[in-house]
Amino acid sequence: MILLVLVAGFSEPADAASSAAIRTYDDMEAPNKDYSGQSLVRAEFTKADLTSANFSKADLRGVVFNGVTLSDANLRGADLSDGIAYLTDLSGADLSDAILTSAMLLKSTFRDAKVTGADFSNAVLDRAQVLLLCKSASGINSVTGVDTRESLGCK
Repeated sequence: MILLVLVAGFSEPADAASSAAIRTYDDMEAPNKDYSGQSLVRAEFTKADLTSANFSKADLRGVVFNGVTLSDANLRGADLSDGIAYLTDLSGADLSDAILTSAMLLKSTFRDAKVTGADFSNAVLDRAQVLLLCKSASGINSVTGVDTRESLGCK
């Protein structure tokens, strides 16, 4: 009993993650919303309609897009490192010069997406989407210096 009191007395409090630190956007309909240049680190978007939204140069590290419509969205130069886009429609989105390193992009669609200069290093995508993106992939990311085709594993 005394040992437990001593251990408890010398232990430092653990820093718990605050749910207030994560902004959540659910079932949102905000077409043409402007998030350009904003810091949305670890924000969560669920079933949101963000058609044509502007996320250019936004800090989206660790962001979660779950069942989101981002068709025709502007993600040019955005940093989505370590982010998740699951069941997300990125058709026609502009991902030029975006950083998607270590992002989980499963069950998402990239039909007609622009990926010139995007860095997909260590990102996880469905094979069919990789093959689709490789058809138009080109360029080198201006921040990371990584070739888009190489980051996608294009042959």
